[in-house]
Amino acid sequence: MLNTNLRHLETEEEVKEVLENNENVMLCCGRMGPMCIPVYDIMEQLEDKYSHVTFRDQDFDIPAADFIKSLPECSSFMGLPFTVYFKNGKVMVATASIQTKEQITEILDKEFGKSS
Repeated sequence: MLNTNLRHLETEEEVKEVLENNENVMLCCGRMGPMCIPVYDIMEQLEDKYSHVTFRDQDFDIPAADFIKSLPECSSFMGLPFTVYFKNGKVMVATASIQTKEQITEILDKEFGKSS
């Protein structure tokens, strides 16, 4: 399990439930490594500001992560984390490797609308 303050998705059922029950979802799939930890930290900082977005993380090395790994949008990714932005269960954007707060907020604002 990841050592973050985000809510974790540990089963395929949990992933499906989050995607079915939330309009806007940012899911970061990775490990506790130098490319992933900054993204988790940014997500934690933005969670309150973007109350209309559901922020979740997932350990890259569990069976349930196969869902993210097998997405066509992630097929060419080489670096962790895999971060996927879903709207109504559909992939809007997928990124790999470290992202800055500015890059993440730009995607959130474009895909889900600015924070309130």
